[in-house]
Amino acid sequence: MPEKIPLAVAIITKNESHNLPDCLKSVEFAGQVVVVDSGSTDQTVKIAKDYGCDVFIEPWRGFGPQKQSAIDKCRYSWVLVLDADERIPDETASVIKKIVLNPSPVAAGYSFPRKNYFQGHWVKHLGWWPDRIMRLFRKELGQMTPSTVHESVVVAQPVEALDVPIEHYPSGQFSKILMKIDQYSTLGAQEAWAKGRKASIWMAAFRAKMAFLQSYFVKFGFLDGVQGFTLAITDAINKFFKYAKLNELNRQNKSAESRKR
Repeated sequence: MPEKIPLAVAIITKNESHNLPDCLKSVEFAGQVVVVDSGSTDQTVKIAKDYGCDVFIEPWRGFGPQKQSAIDKCRYSWVLVLDADERIPDETASVIKKIVLNPSPVAAGYSFPRKNYFQGHWVKHLGWWPDRIMRLFRKELGQMTPSTVHESVVVAQPVEALDVPIEHYPSGQFSKILMKIDQYSTLGAQEAWAKGRKASIWMAAFRAKMAFLQSYFVKFGFLDGVQGFTLAITDAINKFFKYAKLNELNRQNKSAESRKR
């Protein structure tokens, strides 16, 4: 067993039995791993317990609040936030160990470039590389944004950019991609509606078209071959359904107000 360091890893899960073992193996050097699960029906919870994680079962509240709940349960000052489909390669683990054991008096957190492996291909364009993310930080100086989708870590003091990566292995199965689009577009529409934004079907179509053009041409997605095309189409579909669902929420709200009159 590798020597443990005073670092807590915060992970949220739901039906991640296919991803979680490799994720947990990659952070075996951490003194604590907190897993907050939101109702898995597979072996996720058992796997987490077998690895010695501190496991909590909680209702789903959105990505930001759920991850913050995991962070709140961490007992060390240094926290690393990971998704179940992410991995810490050996070179990155070495750098994290040095940071935690010999912390800088200045930096409150560290960002990493993220490498994305999709359908057998490391994605190099579409904004997917270096895809910089803030994940390692001092618990007392940072927190998750409360967003239900597209959440991020924010800290109160300077952040240093590291060159070593976090690896990300998103599912390439189209059935799972469609499920993720449905989830993310719903959350995005609900968040936009809560802010008072409006949309039409024509806006949804325009947003989808622009998303594809930007991903595939402006961000050189065509250089990533079939995977680049698939990801550009995926982004366009997600945008269409986000704004189509926002339009639906607007219509439902207008209809409800009319019935009250």
